[in-house]
Amino acid sequence: MPTSIQIIKKLRRAGYEAYWAGGCVRDILLGIKPKDYDIVTSAKPDEIEKVLAKTLEKTIPIGKQFGVLVGVKNGHHFEIATFRSDSGYSDGRRPDAVTFTSAKEDAKRRDFTVNGMFYDPVHDKIHDFIEGQKDLSAGLIRFIGNPRERILEDHLRILRAIRFKNQFDFQYEPKTYTALHKHSRLVIDKVAKERIAAELDKILMSPRAASAFEDMEDIGVLKIILPEIQNMKGVAQPREYHLEGDVWTHTMKALRSLPESAPLAVRWAVLLHDCGKPDTFELKERIRFDHHIEFSKKHARTILSRLRYSRKFVEEVCWLVEHHMMMVPLVEMPVGRKRHWFLHTWFLNLMQVFKADAEGTTPSDISLYEKIFSLYRTSLKKMPVLPAQLLHGEVVMKVMGLKPGKKVGLIMAELREKQLEGKMTTKKEALAWLKKKV
Repeated sequence: MPTSIQIIKKLRRAGYEAYWAGGCVRDILLGIKPKDYDIVTSAKPDEIEKVLAKTLEKTIPIGKQFGVLVGVKNGHHFEIATFRSDSGYSDGRRPDAVTFTSAKEDAKRRDFTVNGMFYDPVHDKIHDFIEGQKDLSAGLIRFIGNPRERILEDHLRILRAIRFKNQFDFQYEPKTYTALHKHSRLVIDKVAKERIAAELDKILMSPRAASAFEDMEDIGVLKIILPEIQNMKGVAQPREYHLEGDVWTHTMKALRSLPESAPLAVRWAVLLHDCGKPDTFELKERIRFDHHIEFSKKHARTILSRLRYSRKFVEEVCWLVEHHMMMVPLVEMPVGRKRHWFLHTWFLNLMQVFKADAEGTTPSDISLYEKIFSLYRTSLKKMPVLPAQLLHGEVVMKVMGLKPGKKVGLIMAELREKQLEGKMTTKKEALAWLKKKV
């Protein structure tokens, strides 16, 4: 914050207007500590660079043609933008042309009233040209000006409206709500998959993620961006185990149970853990979803790959989805096999998914979770980290006279389990055991 005020003071001394803008102003008024301090000014890009040449370490021209620079100092980045009005958004995101203008005109081209205010930190004064304070006090998300025009300028604003409404536990202004319904199909039109993913991540990291997904379903957005999740709605479950209702209701209840500390991969896994149930619904002696895990994992991979997530992130979420029901057999596994799971990098995340699945069920029973967690703590006292392998595959093949293949893998797994069980601790013991198998 001190650096952003320094930037504003420097621009002021040079004869320009300069304020904090957007989300940081909203957060300050809500009593929330802002994450970023964006700055708007009457100075044009070249003038900004000239005035701040000695104040900043450097400026990055991320959108200089649109009047947007990023100032860098002490590892912190500050977006600094010239007051502007926009014309034409043929790509559904960026303006075709900009005109540098006044603070009032700049406010009018922003997305929501609660994000369109400016604040002068030097004189402690709000500049509100769009009645943002009024909507903030009433708890309303309202598009500035014509809702249709704001949506057509950037189609991602449909998803952003849902995020902001639920992030702050607000309501939609009626015309805004109507416009979101009417134009919901545009949410993927001309919008990069990575931008959609970034919004979904912010939604999932919010304490009101389930409410946001319920809004997405109501407005018509969910069936467009995540049809696999939409398909869970109305899929009945056996009442013997799921008095809470259908698969959708169970999933939303599980999402609501997650603690604030739950990482993103866990949140995605909870959202996706039962998305294969619509494909596997059958009524036999009761409602069944045989092999739904395989379908859930398949859909999880499809969804996350479609949204351009990294391979590592996709693999983690798919692993969590694939193994979220393995806790019952885990209790009966031999010690070595238990430790194989306990020492897995993602085991604690898997435990969070398992607990959320249990808490998303009515009646809820987390006794198995507590039992496994107790076993986990006891096991860690005896073997806190995964030990290095005693023998590598090349040694096994040489001693056993084998070629690469499934048999080598089975022997390596058996050797590893004995090591984790504590029955084998040295390379000499491992070689002796191996030679007996020849």
